[in-house]
Amino acid sequence: MADATASFKDVPELFEVELGEALTARTESLATFRELGPPDLCHIVKSTGRTGQRDIGSYHFVSGVDASSSASLAAYINSLTYSIEDNSAWFSKSTAWKVRNGCYCCFNAFSRVDIRVDVKIPGGVVAYVVDLRGERHEATPEIWQETYLSALLRAILYSDDPTYWLEAYRKLDPITTTEGELRFLQAAEALFMKGWQVGSDPEIQVATVVSNHLTAGIMKYFGDSGRCQPAANLFEKLAAREPEIASLLARSYIGMNEEVKAVQIMSAAMKHTPHSYTLLHVQSDFLRSKGRPDWALKLAREAVNCAPSEFVTWEKLTELYIDTKDYESALLTLNSCPMFTFNGRDAHRALVPAKVHLPFQRQIGDILPEKTKNDDDVADPALLRLPAPGLRGTWARAYSLLTRLVSDIGWDELLKTRSVVFVMEEEYRMQKAQADIQKVVTSNGARNVNDNVTVIHEDGSVTMGSTTLADDDASTRGISSPLSESESKPENDFGLSASAIPIIRVSSEYDTEREIAESTRNGIAEQDQVTESANMQSLTLEKPVQAAAGAEPEPSQPSNSNQEAFSFTNKRLCERWLDNLFMVLYEDLRVWTIFRAEVAHFKTQHVAYRKTGLEWEILGDLGIRLHHKEEAKEAYQRCLDTSRYSQKPWAKLLEMYAEEGDITRTIQAAIRVAAYQYADYTEMTYPTLIARCFFKLGQIHGHAKISFTLLSMGLPDPILKIMDSYLQYGKTFKVEGYDF
Repeated sequence: MADATASFKDVPELFEVELGEALTARTESLATFRELGPPDLCHIVKSTGRTGQRDIGSYHFVSGVDASSSASLAAYINSLTYSIEDNSAWFSKSTAWKVRNGCYCCFNAFSRVDIRVDVKIPGGVVAYVVDLRGERHEATPEIWQETYLSALLRAILYSDDPTYWLEAYRKLDPITTTEGELRFLQAAEALFMKGWQVGSDPEIQVATVVSNHLTAGIMKYFGDSGRCQPAANLFEKLAAREPEIASLLARSYIGMNEEVKAVQIMSAAMKHTPHSYTLLHVQSDFLRSKGRPDWALKLAREAVNCAPSEFVTWEKLTELYIDTKDYESALLTLNSCPMFTFNGRDAHRALVPAKVHLPFQRQIGDILPEKTKNDDDVADPALLRLPAPGLRGTWARAYSLLTRLVSDIGWDELLKTRSVVFVMEEEYRMQKAQADIQKVVTSNGARNVNDNVTVIHEDGSVTMGSTTLADDDASTRGISSPLSESESKPENDFGLSASAIPIIRVSSEYDTEREIAESTRNGIAEQDQVTESANMQSLTLEKPVQAAAGAEPEPSQPSNSNQEAFSFTNKRLCERWLDNLFMVLYEDLRVWTIFRAEVAHFKTQHVAYRKTGLEWEILGDLGIRLHHKEEAKEAYQRCLDTSRYSQKPWAKLLEMYAEEGDITRTIQAAIRVAAYQYADYTEMTYPTLIARCFFKLGQIHGHAKISFTLLSMGLPDPILKIMDSYLQYGKTFKVEGYDF
C-alpha cells in the first residue's frame, strides 16, 4: 500500500494492486472498442530508489492532451513529475517517491490500434503501436495523424456527455490557440473521407461520409460557439470532391445567417444527389424554421423513401406530423421507426484499485456542499423505479416524441388516437372468436344441409332435428349480447368477460408489473374492483384501455354492426416496444399527477411541502421529460435548498437561465457548475456547457456586459479567473459578441 507521499498533489489517481495490471487490461480490451475508443490512459510507476522497496503503479484517464507526436505525450508525463507530493524534510524519516517511468496510451479510432509512448526518467522515449492482437508495430506519420484527430474528437464529444463518467478522469482543453484550431482543420480535411470508420451516434444505423463522429465533432466544436465560418470553409473544399457534403455546407451557411447562399447550395446539390436524406433534412429544417411545416413534410416523406432503414428519417417525419397536427399519422409513423440496440461509449474494463486518490484543494471547491452521503441522497422507491431515465439511444428519442404528443393533445386524446390506429387486444380477441365461430357454423351447415340430425341434449334426452330450424346467428349473437349474471360467473373465474374493460398487456418480464398494479389505486386511472390475484397480475395499464374501449358507443355491449365494420385492414398492430413506451409514459404521468396534486393540497393547507434533495432532482427531470418547464425549474430550485452534492440541478438551471437571457442568474449558476466540474477534474474551457451558455448570452448582450457583471459580484480571485477564462476563449477565437 502506498503512503501519502506517493500521491500527486492535484492529479487523480487509481493505485494498482498488481504492477502493470491497467496496461494489461487495456491490451486485452482493445478488440472490444467499437468506435472512438475510451479516453487516454496514463500509467505511472513510482519508486523511492531504495533496494528492497517495492515500486508502485498508478493510473488515471485523460483527454485533451496533444497526441500529434511522441514528444507532446512525453511532455505530459514529464509534467506529472512536478505534481508529486513533496512533504519530506531533512529531519523526516519518510522516503521521497519519484516518477521512474510512465506509459501514455492513446487509441487510434481510424486504424483500430493503440499507440503507446514509454517514458523512462531519466532515460529515453519509445513510441510504438499495439494492434488488436497485442503485437507491436512501428508508429508511422499517418498513424500519428489519425491518433491526433481521434484524441481531439474524444475530447470534444466526451467533454459534457452526462451519461459518460469515469473515476479519475481528467479533462483538459483540446484546442487553446488559433494555430491549434488550424491543425485540427487540416487533419480533418486529410481524413474526412475516412470519417465513417470511427462510427456514428447510436441513432444512426450506418455511418456515412456525412453522418459520423468526425462530422459530429466538427459541427459541435464550431456550432456551440456560433463560429460556422471555419467549418463552411472546410466543407467548401470537400464538397467539390463529394457532392453529398453539400448538406453540411448548407447547414454551416444557415448557422452563419447566410440563408440565401445556403438555399442556392441546396438547390444545386439536389441535382447531383437527389436521394441524400441528409440534404433533404437540411431543407426540411429550413422550411420548418420559416413556418412552413406542410412543405417540410413532403421533403421528410421523400427522406424516408430514400433511407427507410434509418431512425432519424422516421423521427423527422413524426415531428412534422406533430407540427401539422396530424396526430394519427404521427403515431403510425412513430410505430414504424426502426429501433437499434444501444451501444454506449467505449470504456475501459473496470479494475478494483488498491487505493483511490482524488485530491481537491482549490478554493473554488469551498462553495460546494460536502461530498458525503446524507438524508438528501435517498428517495421514495416509486421515484427511483421510474423506467424512463434508463432509456438510451433510439428508445429515448422515440419516448421524447411520445411525450411531445401527450403534451400537445393530452393523455385521454392520445389514448383515443391510439385505439383508432392500432388493434387493441380485446378487438383482436373478439375478431378471432367471431371468425372461429363462423368457421364452425359454416362447416356444420355445409355438412348437415337439409338433413335431419340426432341431437343429444345435456339432460340425456335424444331428439331428431334439422339445421334449418336452428338460428344460424345464435352463436354469434350469444357472444355479442350481454351475458346474464349467472352466465358470466364461470367466465370471471378464468379471465375477462366480453363486457370487461380490455387490457393492454405489456411483456411479462417487465420488472415493475406487480408494483404498478398495486400502486395504480392512487394514479390517474379509475380503479375497477379486482377480486382475483391472477387478474391483479395481468393489470399493467388500465387507463389507456378504458380510453380505447370508450371509442365504441357502448363498451360493455358492442353491437353486431360495430363488429362487422371492424377490420384489420384499416388498423395496424402496435409494436411491442411502443406498447412498452406507453407503459413508461403512463408511469411518468401517474407520478407527476400525484406530485402536482400533493403540491396543490399542501398550498391550500398552508403547509410546507418537503422532499429530499434527490426526490426534487428526480421530479425536476420528470418535469423536463413531460415538457412542464416551469414546474421543473421550481423543483430544481427546491433541490438547491438541500445539502445534496449534485451538479445536475445547477446545470439544468444554467441552461434555463441562459435561454431566458438572465445574465445574473446564469453567472451564479455557472459558478456552481464550474466548481463541480473542477471537483471532477474537468479543467477545460471549451466545449463545455458554461461556454455554450455564455456565448449564447454574448450574442445578445455582448461579452463586456458579462465581464462587468462578474466584476460587480466581488468574487474571489481563483473563481473570477476561472469564470473569466471562458470570455478569454471568446476573445482569442473571436466569438460573436467578444468586441462589444
